[in-house]
Amino acid sequence: MIRNAFKMKLKPGFEAEYQKRHDQIWPELSQALIQAGVYDYSIFLDEETLTLFAFQKLKENHTSDQLPNHPAVKRWWARMTDIMDTNPDHSPVSVPLKEVFHLD
Repeated sequence: MIRNAFKMKLKPGFEAEYQKRHDQIWPELSQALIQAGVYDYSIFLDEETLTLFAFQKLKENHTSDQLPNHPAVKRWWARMTDIMDTNPDHSPVSVPLKEVFHLD
């Protein structure tokens, strides 16, 4: 199992909309994540800075590096461009985080 963490940025005023969209996540997107070996995936919001902190566990044989090519992922990214900081390809601006402590 691999632990992966990264941060993203939410645009001001879109906290409720971000929550709503994730409450209604598309089954095909969830399935794509699962098939790629992503599980135990959480996103937390720092309401003061609007920083989104994402944490996921990946299976050893994961293929998550292929997810940016999945049609459902591309559609999801395009849907989120109005409420998040995004790159020109509509992917979220994402900064990997270094693990400095872990306790099982």
